Amino acid sequence: MNGKGISRTDIFIGVYLLAAVIFFIIPIPSILLDIMLAVNIGIALVVLFNSLFVHNVLDMAFYPTLLLFTTIFRISLNVSSTRLILRDGYAGNVVETFGSFVGGGDLVIGTIIFIVLLIIQFVVINKGSERVSEVTARFTLDAMAGKQMAIDADLNTGAIDDVEAKKRRNIIQEESNFFGSMDGATKYVKGDATAGLIITFINLIGGTIMGVMGGASFSDAIAAYGLLTIGDGLCSQIPSLLISLSTGILVTKGSKDQDFTETLVSQLFGIPKVLYIVGASLTVLGIITPLNIVLFGALGILLIVAGNAIAKNIAEEKVEEEAATEETEAEEIRRPENVVSLLQVDPIELEFGYGIIPLADVNQGGDLLDRVVMIRRQVAIELGTVVPIIRLRDNIQLNPNQYIIKIKGIQVTEGEILF
Repeated sequence: MNGKGISRTDIFIGVYLLAAVIFFIIPIPSILLDIMLAVNIGIALVVLFNSLFVHNVLDMAFYPTLLLFTTIFRISLNVSSTRLILRDGYAGNVVETFGSFVGGGDLVIGTIIFIVLLIIQFVVINKGSERVSEVTARFTLDAMAGKQMAIDADLNTGAIDDVEAKKRRNIIQEESNFFGSMDGATKYVKGDATAGLIITFINLIGGTIMGVMGGASFSDAIAAYGLLTIGDGLCSQIPSLLISLSTGILVTKGSKDQDFTETLVSQLFGIPKVLYIVGASLTVLGIITPLNIVLFGALGILLIVAGNAIAKNIAEEKVEEEAATEETEAEEIRRPENVVSLLQVDPIELEFGYGIIPLADVNQGGDLLDRVVMIRRQVAIELGTVVPIIRLRDNIQLNPNQYIIKIKGIQVTEGEILF
């Protein structure tokens, strides 16, 4: 609340981080561990779906910090469950359920599932997210200078005003900071998975040793503590996998201000002939091969029907768009001319004939806009004076190589460029 007091969100974040520290030090009962593991899974799902449905990556600008928070909280729960497994041989309902139900009640099956999750997280998601974050951060930083010059050029030509220019510069800076932070934050996720793997092996070895020392046989000890260890590992790795997936979605989404799900569906199923071909292929496979003809035939027909429906929607949208365009054009014709904008006078204007246009046209290799920006910066640095925005425009009434300079609409000088 900016110095006026403590808000509920401040209390929640403080308790969240303080709990992580306490769990490292103080043993907690199994019922509290169950609650915290459920909260951890819920937070991971919230992060995942926020990453999926957010329109712009900058709407989650604090995601790198969020990664650090969730990582330290998850590791603290790992430590607490390890303490309960080694001390009591029981770590609550959630750990036991993950070990028996998700792992199939079998140590071998649970171990294989755990290893598969680790492979998916390490080899596929974490490695890809880390590489994408690194490349995106590098490209974003390299593109900053060009984007800044483009903003200055738009500002000089009058395409945008000072407020819009400042807003765009802030967005560029925020994107650079975000992707730079994400490049380092992905190491949290990778380190979290590594720590979970090490803790799992420690639990298995330590639990087996304690079971044998307590009088149980080696096979009974490794079976009992093995299921608990696998359950603990799955409780840790599944939320970690969700966070890794969220990171991958966020860094691969880029900075497009679009709904990810709508864009994905429209790009994947937006071409009717693709659905026709795939539907026909699946139907033929069901007919000429021993595959289940009912399953493949039904799926193929479904895709063909969907393609036909999408084709009709595209045709209807095209007709509606044409009608809307015609209505807009008619409205523009009926609307009275707005001449208020013509009364605005620029502080400084540079008008030139058509022969000088190549010097100002970027597409023709002209750098006049960049030179004007550099001159304004040089004057500001050397003289401490801010030159107003210089408006550049061509004037067909002038001679081809003639230029004139106006201050507040009044001509103060003119000349010709011979080249």
